[in-house]
Amino acid sequence: MTVRIAVDVMGGDNAPNAPLDGAIQAMQENDDIEIVLFGEKHLIDNHLDKKNIVNIKDRIHIDNTTEVITNDDNPTKAIKEKNDSSLIKAMVAVKNGEVDAMVSSGNTGAFMAGGLLKVGRLAKIKRPALAPVFPTFDGKGTIVLDVGATMDPKPENLKDFAIMGSLYVEKVLKRDLPKVGLINVGEEASKGNQLVKESYELLQTTGINFQGNIEARELLSGKVDVAVCEGFLGNVLLKFMEGFGKDMFNTMKNEFTSSLTGQLGAMLLKPNLKNLKNRFDYSEYGGAPFLGINGILVKSHGSSDDLAIKNAINKQSYHLAKENILTAFSEEIMKGVE
Repeated sequence: MTVRIAVDVMGGDNAPNAPLDGAIQAMQENDDIEIVLFGEKHLIDNHLDKKNIVNIKDRIHIDNTTEVITNDDNPTKAIKEKNDSSLIKAMVAVKNGEVDAMVSSGNTGAFMAGGLLKVGRLAKIKRPALAPVFPTFDGKGTIVLDVGATMDPKPENLKDFAIMGSLYVEKVLKRDLPKVGLINVGEEASKGNQLVKESYELLQTTGINFQGNIEARELLSGKVDVAVCEGFLGNVLLKFMEGFGKDMFNTMKNEFTSSLTGQLGAMLLKPNLKNLKNRFDYSEYGGAPFLGINGILVKSHGSSDDLAIKNAINKQSYHLAKENILTAFSEEIMKGVE
């Protein structure tokens, strides 16, 4: 069955060009998807008229919108008042089963609030989680959740995050028996605050491959496939990683261009440096699924380019829908409900 994916054309710093080009590239690489473009029709038509889309035109659908939720909008107010925005109309389409998934690089707060209020949570899952891929030096990447959706979780919530993260890695990333770790200030079970200590005990009772506590310095090593934490800590780690990656490569560039020897070295190492840069480029991973919501919602970075949108569609949304991940989540969570 063809997977039908909604794209928020008006969301993000590079809208509408990046969402439109990313959607076109996704369809050109994947014959098993249809795309519904939510946005201002005249902008979409003008852009598509300039593209060679004869071979995919019958799989493109347009849903006109008249409002835009910007980064300056109050998230809660926006989702209540801007019902004809591309973000909200795409979410309503997910809720109504008109599409199988959606991708947006728009206002993160509105995205999360809209997911909760317009789409709703999965049964028995009380708190949702954003779950991006953190790059690792082994090239596989580690799923970290939560990175901002739930700031004050209970141990039961972290248990749900661990279960969903494990299933996501198993079914979408195709890794057998994913290793799950709990982010803490030390590896010992006795360390950490009350939330972490109680969560540690609870995670030992699940059927997942729980490896115990891991320290933040181990995130880049690929020691675990899934790293669980509360949203405040996760968001701090995410922002640190974004800044670290950008500054590291800027520093390397400055060093290599500061002397003739460095320039010669850069020429010799160009393929290796390119591979390393790609490994730490968020565009390669696409976006972060909003897990725990009763629909497949993928949040791309606000400054996503067409590559990031394409990967959010083909690497994330498509496989989440194809693997029927929502049913898998519900069945696994229900096992622990008496």
